[in-house]
Amino acid sequence: MANLVIVESPAKALTIKGYLGSNYKVVASIGHIRDLPKSSLGVDIDHHFEPHYINIRGKGDVIRQLKKEAKNAGKVYLATDPDREGEAISWHLAQTLDIPADKACRVCFNEITKNAVKAAIRVPRKIDLDLVNSQQARRILDRIVGYKLSPFLWKNVKSGLSAGRVQSVATRMIVDRENEIRNFTPQEYWTIDVTLGAEGGKTLNARFFGNRKGKVTLASEADANKVCDAVKNGQFTVLSVKRAQKVKQPAAPFTTSTMQQEAAKKLGFQSSRIMKVAQELYEGIDLGPELGGVQGLITYMRTDSLRVSSVAQEAALALIGEQFGKDYLPETPRVYRAKANAQDAHEAIRPSDVAIQPKAVRRMLSSDQYRLYKLIWERFVESQMAPAIFDTVLIETECGGYVFRTSGYNVRFPGFLALSDGSDETPDDEEENGGEALSISQIPDLAKKELLSLVGVDPAQHFTEPPARYNDATLVKLFEESGIGRPSTYATIITTIISRSYVKREGKSLAPTPLGEITTELLEKNFPEIVDHDFTAQMEDKLDGIENGGTTIEGVLGDFYGRFSKELTDADKETVKTEISVPEDVSDYVCERCGAKMVYKNGRFGRFLACPNYPECKNTKAVDKEGRPIEKERVAPVVADFKCEVCGGDMIERQGKFGTFYACANYPKCRFTKQKTTEIDTPCPICGAHVVIRFGRAGRKFYSCEKYPTCGFSSWDLPLKERCPDCGEPLFYRRSKKQIFCRNKNCGYKREEELPEVNE
Repeated sequence: MANLVIVESPAKALTIKGYLGSNYKVVASIGHIRDLPKSSLGVDIDHHFEPHYINIRGKGDVIRQLKKEAKNAGKVYLATDPDREGEAISWHLAQTLDIPADKACRVCFNEITKNAVKAAIRVPRKIDLDLVNSQQARRILDRIVGYKLSPFLWKNVKSGLSAGRVQSVATRMIVDRENEIRNFTPQEYWTIDVTLGAEGGKTLNARFFGNRKGKVTLASEADANKVCDAVKNGQFTVLSVKRAQKVKQPAAPFTTSTMQQEAAKKLGFQSSRIMKVAQELYEGIDLGPELGGVQGLITYMRTDSLRVSSVAQEAALALIGEQFGKDYLPETPRVYRAKANAQDAHEAIRPSDVAIQPKAVRRMLSSDQYRLYKLIWERFVESQMAPAIFDTVLIETECGGYVFRTSGYNVRFPGFLALSDGSDETPDDEEENGGEALSISQIPDLAKKELLSLVGVDPAQHFTEPPARYNDATLVKLFEESGIGRPSTYATIITTIISRSYVKREGKSLAPTPLGEITTELLEKNFPEIVDHDFTAQMEDKLDGIENGGTTIEGVLGDFYGRFSKELTDADKETVKTEISVPEDVSDYVCERCGAKMVYKNGRFGRFLACPNYPECKNTKAVDKEGRPIEKERVAPVVADFKCEVCGGDMIERQGKFGTFYACANYPKCRFTKQKTTEIDTPCPICGAHVVIRFGRAGRKFYSCEKYPTCGFSSWDLPLKERCPDCGEPLFYRRSKKQIFCRNKNCGYKREEELPEVNE
């Protein structure tokens, strides 16, 4: 009797299925199967905040299938994600499938690799009820706030609004920043750059610093002119030349928060996109038989730990020593310490196998997957390397009692910077030099008390800038610093406040909408705790306390609800309905059907342009990131030279998620489709039929038998007519390595040769 392994996602199930053999069946629950009802509160506040769970609508078939599989299984292993949410899903599955709570059926793995999965299966544990209760408390708390507070907003603002515990605080942060920007008063300041002449015709650029007592700020033109008048006819003297070595340590491996911040800054990804791609890398990618088939490329991506396993660290050190030499290894293996409130259940985010380098798997990954994997891989390897060492120089010159500074640096030893060519990196405390970082070689070799002549002086007026609006990276950083939410929820928080029209994107920045500002003002007045940063952070700590067994659900929720219910009662008495009308976001684009100026709307799939005369005029337009309408060119459809196999109609060429395909022209009455393939002059190594070119995930090209899937042959590498001279098996060509090779593991024949591209 086979054992049953239950995971959340089909992709994860597909990956694990290849590791466990025929004695195991792996199925997916496709997320949660039970939750609080949508039509009612679902929490008995008067009886210890007892939740009432129901099966999620649409999950009936999944639940019936799981019950059937569990009944016929020898053992049932619950292998959901290794966090609070995953533990809760396992608990709900155990409840639904009648698995006793004290039965050891829970398995966890931090990475989806063959060794990790098999090791976890060998040592199942009981479901951690403290972890489950922590998730339940969070879910119940959010339900109480949302269910009780939303009707208040319907009554006093407008119908259809919804409130959330953490989302309301996040919206307030963005509103507060917008108010800072509006109330900002620019302050004038001046800089003075001088060009100084040294012996031998060499020059030195320096910037005004102050006097011998310290730094001085030039607040007006008069202040700047005073300095210029004092130095323009004088001679400069070198006060000091300070040379030093600066050591720059590598950054720690990624946590969820730092991964989101870095990917947002360097790759331009939004938080939701980052987490989606990271999930794909964790759940498994088909790397082909040479690299072990389907496997997860990174460890679990929802963590705030900086811990790294000794096995992974040793592998990284071996790779560094092999590729860069022993000088690039640290004196002792590095240990990074997380913040005091970090959850240390999982490792930091790292490659599952550091030996799988990004360039080796580039062709197997989509563009997003490759770029994020490369970022994670390089960050982890750099974190285990030796520090970078800089030679620095700081020169102070004086004239008329005023001090000017210049500074520069050279890289003495690149250390960890050698991996990603960080040639533009500077020491952490590098001084400014006219806005430019100079090389030491650009600075004349000066001595103390040496005299310099003034070649030119350049005063410039500036004004202080208001604080920038938050973007994904800076808002996630603020969440982390303030203790708002948890790493696994950051992306969801941002997505939610945008979808609810409390916040909008303007380029890469996040700005509040009028609705967000009015709602925040109303909540601040009547429910100050709900939108208070410190209170929300303290609540997160209390929820963590449940996980650690330090407190109970009833203790945390009872303490909160006593104050919240009183605020709700008082607010209902005092507040009168102030129905607002959110102004339309009018564009400069005219509706070609009725002539009205179109307005921006937010829909299920993001921002778009709509005619304001809806429903009389239903014209809409998709827009790009800058808000410009995307005009789709109408092209006559390409008709194939064969007919529909179902109804005999024409077949039309279309573009889809996985490349070009043909669809019946009578769609939707006839839904027959056929993928477009290109036949090449090579026989199938298995059955002898023709090999064709197909396109898989993200449009990646692969080769398969024309009879696929009846014949199971498929390959990323091009099959050839030529046979191996050693064993007689078919040869294959790998374009990335320009190599012809035999896939017979007992043979090993290969040769370097470049073949022309196959016409598609």
